[in-house]
Amino acid sequence: MKKIAFLIAFIGLAFTGTSQQTITATITHDAIQREYILYVPASYTGSNPVPLVFNFHGYTSNATEQMWYGDFRPIADTANFIIVHPNGMPDATGTTHFNVGWGGSTVDDLGFASALIDSISADYNINSDRIYSTGMSNGGFMSYHLACQLSNKIAAVASVTGSMSPATFNSCNPQHPTPILEVHGTADGTVAYTGSNFSKPIIDVLDYWVNFNNSNATPTIINVPDINTSDGSTVEHMIYYGGDNDVTVEHFKITGGQHTWASTAFPSAGTNFDIDASVEVWKFFSRYDINGLIGGPTLIESSELNDEISIYPNPTANKVSIQCYVIKSNDLMNFTHPWKTNS
Repeated sequence: MKKIAFLIAFIGLAFTGTSQQTITATITHDAIQREYILYVPASYTGSNPVPLVFNFHGYTSNATEQMWYGDFRPIADTANFIIVHPNGMPDATGTTHFNVGWGGSTVDDLGFASALIDSISADYNINSDRIYSTGMSNGGFMSYHLACQLSNKIAAVASVTGSMSPATFNSCNPQHPTPILEVHGTADGTVAYTGSNFSKPIIDVLDYWVNFNNSNATPTIINVPDINTSDGSTVEHMIYYGGDNDVTVEHFKITGGQHTWASTAFPSAGTNFDIDASVEVWKFFSRYDINGLIGGPTLIESSELNDEISIYPNPTANKVSIQCYVIKSNDLMNFTHPWKTNS
């Protein structure tokens, strides 16, 4: 990650014209001055409440690098949400991190995140039902940690190349059905897909949230088109439907993918280009608030739909759900209806 710092600094000079939207600030929590970078899109007026997205960096990284590496700013400009990029504290070895139960860290990052929400909400018109968390690697671990321990403030989380630490997994205590998205490569050499002494296997993480949300145990699997045949990886989109409050647990399984952010502007070996992790994370978040799926069935014309339609569960005894994409907006639509059989 460090190797991109100079390039980021150089690119940043070219965008000083938009610097008024990027605010570097501090907040004192637990007697420690904590740093963060806030991105406020030009579309924000303050007249209507907007979502807030946490974007946590990985171990050894920092807020500036994550702001560029896992970039949501172009999406925020059109979707109108605010992004906060927190800075982690040095651990015992001097390495920046977020405390998810590793190495005896005593940093109160849960309290820091909660204080950030309160502080930003005091200064901006934030929709308290639409606060989300995502991040790279350690930032993904931190997002799960928030889902487990700060779920009264967090609507949904997405982890990119992260997992749940054993400490987070064993003490997880979410308070509401929680939409979960995991983006992970099977060849990840840093946070192993099959788990390690500091991370749970990805299948165990998915199973935990499937069970907690009462989702269907068998996922619907969509093969993502291999639009970049030279990146050495392919993608399956696994979706566990049927959760309470219509939430889903989802997984982009990148076969052959390594420890990278899909379609980042700063790629390294093993980066997948069949999906854009930032785009997929926001598409996922945008469907939910803290109460579950936003809205209900919407009447649309058949000409607006594409051919990708999923019907689940199959077989069924009492209800059927239909999922499809609206062509003009690429929005995911969900419909649930009673299902009666002649018997």
